[in-house]
Amino acid sequence: MTPHSNAAQARPAAEDRPLKTAMARGWRRKCPNCGNGPLLSGYLKVADHCPVCDEEFHHQRADDGPAYLTILIVGHLMAPLIHVMYVRLQLEPLVMATLLSVLCVALCLILLPRIKGAFIGLQWARRMHGFGQSEAASQG
Repeated sequence: MTPHSNAAQARPAAEDRPLKTAMARGWRRKCPNCGNGPLLSGYLKVADHCPVCDEEFHHQRADDGPAYLTILIVGHLMAPLIHVMYVRLQLEPLVMATLLSVLCVALCLILLPRIKGAFIGLQWARRMHGFGQSEAASQG
């Protein structure tokens, strides 16, 4: 047996957390492990642990990723809308600026906590930043 085959045998344990399910639960701002407990204790503040399954969340390192992705998505949604409003609807500049500003802020406020939850779900599913260390310690 080669050293690579031992690594391949250890790998299935790291893949038993379904990525899509974890990210979908995070998108709903629920615990990526059980899907019932709240992931966030405030608008963007991550809870220390899940009150239902006791999964710890302090390992998460979402940092600026959700904000950058939110800006990217909102920008790509707004660009065609700006074009349509300017070329086809020919709205007054103040009306257009007001509508676009309100829409940008609303989209950002809606998307940001959901994208942060999905980021944390991704980290949990892939055992990044310390997620899953307690399992490795109990098995080893």
